[in-house]
Amino acid sequence: MSLRSNPLDELSIPDGTTVEEHDLVTDGDVLLGGRATVEFGVRGRNVLAGEGVRFGGDIEAEADCRLDMWCDVEGNVLVGRDAYLGERVHVGGQLMVSGDLDIGDDVDIEEGFEANGWIVIRNPMPTIVFLYVYLTQLLRIGEEDAAERILEEFVDEDEPERDPLVVPRNGTVSDDAWRVSTPARIGDGCRLHGNVRAEEITVGEDNNIFGSLRAREDIVIGQGTRIHGDVTTRGGTVAIADGARVLGDVSCQNLELEDGATVDGTMRASGEVTMQRDRQPRDPE
Repeated sequence: MSLRSNPLDELSIPDGTTVEEHDLVTDGDVLLGGRATVEFGVRGRNVLAGEGVRFGGDIEAEADCRLDMWCDVEGNVLVGRDAYLGERVHVGGQLMVSGDLDIGDDVDIEEGFEANGWIVIRNPMPTIVFLYVYLTQLLRIGEEDAAERILEEFVDEDEPERDPLVVPRNGTVSDDAWRVSTPARIGDGCRLHGNVRAEEITVGEDNNIFGSLRAREDIVIGQGTRIHGDVTTRGGTVAIADGARVLGDVSCQNLELEDGATVDGTMRASGEVTMQRDRQPRDPE
């Protein structure tokens, strides 16, 4: 993952992410900023949550799981390696850990816990908060190379590089809406449920989004993507690529349509409407 721009200041959904029976599923890591709310269960490699994050289902972490203080998990927490729970974390179900468990004061696990490795009761360092702050400071002073080295040490060297799923601070993810006050970026081949609300939205190729898109600024929709709802921006441009389809209405300042783009509903643009006749081929794999 490149840190040439700050990846922690946007909603970032990596390629192939899906919502399956109320679980948010991704092959890579899951990073959740403080006070975020995810009304799904979460399945990923490493799951790391900042202070006060709320989960509406189970957590299944293939590798490590770290929950900072005041996190609330409605269901079970299943961890393939080590787990770190800060003080006053609440788990509504069971905690099952294949490796070591580092646990803080006043942690409430309603249905008990089991760890195959060492169990240490103390207040673990809130690593996710430290990571956010440290990387942000390095990026602010222009030390991108140092930030990338820190992140490479943090992730597993024996695992293939995958972009993480990132929900920024105070973001909300649910069946109803994916709501953030930052930009949102959705990769390729995703299947998501819920309306996306963000500062600006970039959607990759071959996605199915069962909801609408609304942004203050620009919205870009990639080739082969289907939006099962409206696309609205207050003052930005909506760009719809060849083969993409919007099943609802489009409302924007400026509208850019590639040849082969489809809008089933009404198109409203207060500024310019541009029709791009020359089909742009996809980049080779």
